[in-house]
Amino acid sequence: MVRWRSGVVASLGRSWNGVRTLEVLVGSAPVRALAYPALVGEPAVGDRVLLNVGALEMGLGTGGYALVVALPDRLPPDPPAPATRESGHLVKARYTPLQAIVLGVDEEASPHRAVMESADSIDGMPVVVADLHSALPAVQAGIGPGPSVAYVMTDGGALPAWFSRTLDGLRGHLAGTVTVGQSFGGDLEATTVHSGLLAARHVLRADVTVVAQGPGNLGTGTAWGFSGVAAGEAVNAAAVLGGRPVASLRLSDADPRPRHRGISHHSLTAYGRVALAPADVVLPTPLPFAVEDALETLSARHRIVHVAVDGLEAALKASPVPLSTMGRGLDADPWYFLAAAAAGRHAAALLS
Repeated sequence: MVRWRSGVVASLGRSWNGVRTLEVLVGSAPVRALAYPALVGEPAVGDRVLLNVGALEMGLGTGGYALVVALPDRLPPDPPAPATRESGHLVKARYTPLQAIVLGVDEEASPHRAVMESADSIDGMPVVVADLHSALPAVQAGIGPGPSVAYVMTDGGALPAWFSRTLDGLRGHLAGTVTVGQSFGGDLEATTVHSGLLAARHVLRADVTVVAQGPGNLGTGTAWGFSGVAAGEAVNAAAVLGGRPVASLRLSDADPRPRHRGISHHSLTAYGRVALAPADVVLPTPLPFAVEDALETLSARHRIVHVAVDGLEAALKASPVPLSTMGRGLDADPWYFLAAAAAGRHAAALLS
């Protein structure tokens, strides 16, 4: 299950919030590796490191790094606060060797406890739900300047929010990130999508919230075997808390896989079968390919909202972070990003 290697740090590479990349010599072979200093400490040249190289050897596009598991000869100091209920007792990545103990936004020791204890509604806040992490900057581009935007990161992809270079680039553009479920490393930690949405509204004071998994979608190519199924559950959570669910479609006329061309089967399953509450399903227009047959699956339960895409390409090109999905950028797969931006535009329109 784990492919272990031991090596020595040869050089330090790029870093961003919560992450340090490095080159490790395993024998005489250089290996590209990634460390989370908050979990394992800050690596230095010459350190011996233990690595998990499974994702690297599989050639995963998103997770193609060896991951530093430990600096066994130079362990980091304990966190300044003892691990008690008074300092936080939410355990994320539970019962794995790198389980992290964090302070939940609604725990007794949290400064936000009183707010969260009384919160039971998100007060009609638009909640844009998307299948993939790559939709986040496109949704924000569609929302535009003005509204305060929060991100609720689910645990379908990467668990550490630090892994996302998109989030690092959006720092200062988002009201904050709430990591929910087994994911961790956000500005706030919550247990469920429900408590994450309440924190986004009442602690981060968001006008609009985007819910999507972290980078690294898991899919098996079968009807139900993909982590984006959780998008349908996020629609339900937004609705039960008194929000306005807005479903961002996964659209493409460039994806080489038939199941993702037009409206992806991910969207048809998550919104058409898992989501039990009605949502505004946003269709960008004018669309240069036919999707009418697929829309029948969604229109029985949801409202199909046509949103014009004029001006959205310019907004996407002005994004503070690069746009990429499955290795394709805006020029290669424009309708994927335009669909997400149109969902953001609709969410912003709901505010008025």
